Amino acid sequence: MMQQSESAEKLPGLPDEFCKNTVEAIAEETVDLCPVCGCRENQFYASGYDYELQTCSNLWKFVKCVDCQHVWLNPRPAISELPKIYPPNYYAYNYAAKINPIAVKAKMWMDQGKMRKIVNTLSRNLKSFLDIGCGEGRFLKVMDRMGVTKDQNYGLELDENVVAPLRKEGFQAFCERVEDCHRIPAASIDLVTMFHVIEHVENPSAVIKQISKWLSPGGIFAIETPNIESIDSRIFKKTYWGGYHIPRHWNLFTEKTLSRLFLENGIKPLKAVYQTGHSFWMYSLHHWLRYGKYQNLRVAKRFDPFTGFLPFLAAFTLLDKIRSGFGSQTSAILMIGEKK
Repeated sequence: MMQQSESAEKLPGLPDEFCKNTVEAIAEETVDLCPVCGCRENQFYASGYDYELQTCSNLWKFVKCVDCQHVWLNPRPAISELPKIYPPNYYAYNYAAKINPIAVKAKMWMDQGKMRKIVNTLSRNLKSFLDIGCGEGRFLKVMDRMGVTKDQNYGLELDENVVAPLRKEGFQAFCERVEDCHRIPAASIDLVTMFHVIEHVENPSAVIKQISKWLSPGGIFAIETPNIESIDSRIFKKTYWGGYHIPRHWNLFTEKTLSRLFLENGIKPLKAVYQTGHSFWMYSLHHWLRYGKYQNLRVAKRFDPFTGFLPFLAAFTLLDKIRSGFGSQTSAILMIGEKK
């Protein structure tokens, strides 16, 4: 069901900054059934605005399933509004250009370590790879350095301007959604990664079902997504948690709900590993300082994960490294599964 939100002037609690910039409301669609279990009963969980990019003035609401406890955005932006909420300056499209070069190198080092651990889960030599939401191709390039030939090195992204340069380099990169892609042979991929993408899709079960078809027997699927059971998600639950990424995150998971989706689509969960969620800590504080009761724009800018104070980024990374080392749940969960 489609509907148009009220005007910016009538929305309760709309931040003054949105009004000053004459940010307009966009079309919405309701999602009455739980995307994980199909239950119709849900309860209010959280609400907020597009605190990061100010692409729209809508007041968005998250609800929680009374059955499986899955959390989703309801209502959510209409599909026709995707170009508005993912503008050309969206960070995933120019990741390397937006953040500090030191942070880029540190991230690259951490990515390589993460990928080696994931690859070691595979019981055979890795010959084919697919990264869903490949962006500028940093994981494709990591796997290229690890020996995956470019003709077996696939990437999917939703911006043709992003994937076109990757194809020129020889990678199999395409501008398509998982649900619409027919270029990848069935049972042909040894490793599929999907880092911070599943929370953006409208039907996570359908996406994982298609990925399961692409995986070869014994193939590995690694998915990373925000974790709503972390400490920071509880502290900033009401509205400012950075993991909400309102209104671009449509589904929010726990280890339990992810495991359920894996099992229902032929993938055996092997383990859950909690990753650093430094950007969620920083965005939470950024939103609270920029839009909250005690506004301080100058200090808020220091907590922008891309342009803020680098020592803060390092400190939150170290904090989560220590916490995950002691078994605590951080705000980013990495679930690894094997195709049955």
